[in-house]
Amino acid sequence: MQRLLSILLVVTCGLHASTSVAAPLQAGVGKADITDRQHGPVNDPLYAKALVLKQGETAVVLITIDAVAIGEIGRIGNDFLSTVRKQIQDELGVPPGNVLINASHCHGVVRRDTAALTVQAVKQAWQAVTPVRVGVASGQEPRISENRRLHMKDGSEVDMRRAYALPADKDVAAVGPIDPQVGVLRLDRQDGRPLAVLYNFACHPIMGVPGGGNTADFPGFASRVVEDFLGHGAMAFFVQGCAGDINPVRYKTVTQPPDAEPLGNLLGLTVVRTCKQIKPADDATLRMISQSIDLPRATDYGKRIAAIEDERVRLLSALRPTDINFKTFLPLYLQHNLSPDTPSYYAQGYLHDKALGRAHLAKLDAKTRAGVQTYLRNIQIMEKLTRLNTNLRLLRNHQARTVATDGKSLTVEMAGLRIGAFRLITFPGELTVQVGLNLKKRSPHQHTYIAGYTNGYIYYTPTAKQRGNTGYAQEDCDCLVDPAWQKIFEAKALDLLKRL
Repeated sequence: MQRLLSILLVVTCGLHASTSVAAPLQAGVGKADITDRQHGPVNDPLYAKALVLKQGETAVVLITIDAVAIGEIGRIGNDFLSTVRKQIQDELGVPPGNVLINASHCHGVVRRDTAALTVQAVKQAWQAVTPVRVGVASGQEPRISENRRLHMKDGSEVDMRRAYALPADKDVAAVGPIDPQVGVLRLDRQDGRPLAVLYNFACHPIMGVPGGGNTADFPGFASRVVEDFLGHGAMAFFVQGCAGDINPVRYKTVTQPPDAEPLGNLLGLTVVRTCKQIKPADDATLRMISQSIDLPRATDYGKRIAAIEDERVRLLSALRPTDINFKTFLPLYLQHNLSPDTPSYYAQGYLHDKALGRAHLAKLDAKTRAGVQTYLRNIQIMEKLTRLNTNLRLLRNHQARTVATDGKSLTVEMAGLRIGAFRLITFPGELTVQVGLNLKKRSPHQHTYIAGYTNGYIYYTPTAKQRGNTGYAQEDCDCLVDPAWQKIFEAKALDLLKRL
């Protein structure tokens, strides 16, 4: 009897172990060229890329698109997400919540039929699924990005955009952080040949190219580097991170043409180096959780608009008249900075005046210096007004939008994806970098990555502290949410991470 019990115990344990082993993971890739070649010159192509993942009864579709957003702004309409999901569900049986679509946020111009082309890429990937091995690692790339928020000495923050001038250097105290982490997921076929590399990084792809043509910006160049290195038809997927306040490095330079290719090459090489550290394994759990959350809408537009209008009145009243115009200002400014003691003539003239008991040149210099300083202050006021006017327009636009909703909360979709040790949290807003840094620090998982710009677009989602900024940066004003959104989102994201 005891022998029989022992045999039954062994058999039972064996059955439990076999049912706990996950089904093999399968993956397939596909892509479609979505470049609008009728719009103007094309520097490099824009793509919709699809990664299909299957394990047992679970199927997940991850799509990356070289576009500015999934709805709201740019060529992709608000019906794009539902249209693509419905067709994928109808033709492939994948539930809508298992379809993730991430926009790189590059400012390239895509074709009008991008939805149909995207579904075509998904079907191509679906038909090509094959068993894969999976690995994950993180690299560091601190050379290609910078925080675009300037911390001013008066306690306010100003953002860095090509749309307007920056404040005076002497007024800047510090800049915000970046997230240099590059999260890399590698998928290999069973015979060892690479199939796909997914990499997550946070930076606005808005550098552009010297000729000004249509471009996927640095993610396009980075992916080309990765794909050239991997070979075997492998595909690289760039997944945009928390890039809301992160610009390409030296974004404001005016002494040379903008060029995203060197930045993309650096990122691509970092992805390649990270890939080489990964040793893919067979066991990889696939899990997908999608949920809707309600975020409080901003209700302080009127107060913020009034504050900017008051500031504009104050600045306008601070403008002072002077007999200097730009034609005379520039040479006088140079003279007084090159030779502050003798700007109007050679030293001998000043010495000669002194010998005769005169101060004609010195009096002229005092008058001119005051005029130059007045003109310079007027320029700085003008520059500040251009920043305020831009952000005032954003606040008014969103105030009108909020009134139309009767103050209802903003319902958005967020998701959690697990592929082996790789965990990805997605959100439709332009998350600023501190939000991503917070979640990575608090996550229970080593390989945690955050993606904004996914499954919709709700404009900027800055931190609660940034949202209260008195200096008015774009992230603070081009925004639909109340400062309380951050605590709600981070709590939901951490809950998702625990469940993955």
